[in-house]
Amino acid sequence: QVQVAESGGGLVQAGGSLRLSCAASGRAFSSYAMTWFRQAPGKEREFVALISKTGGSTAYSDSVKGRFIISRDNAKYRGYLQMNSLEPEDTAVYYCATGPSYSSKAMSYDYWGQGTQVTVSS
Repeated sequence: QVQVAESGGGLVQAGGSLRLSCAASGRAFSSYAMTWFRQAPGKEREFVALISKTGGSTAYSDSVKGRFIISRDNAKYRGYLQMNSLEPEDTAVYYCATGPSYSSKAMSYDYWGQGTQVTVSS
């Protein structure tokens, strides 16, 4: 079994920063890609960022590229999403997911956290 839990969400003003954490259990963590998705009210879940099992490769959606940084620390079984220059359009529930495939498609992932709310005010 692999369990995933996000934390670090909250309310921040536009231009501010937040760091989300993704805690994962299970020995397979280091063999799994880790990704972040988000879902805003009335919108479909969308890809945000992706990191390979070793951290050697990353990918970002165009909307967050240059502002967000994804990272991981396999020794601590944790992943992170550093969010800078936040804007109201970033408001959403952010989900961490992990699985064996390096993919930006939500259906590729088997294990998901419960989500953490990020609200950016103007």
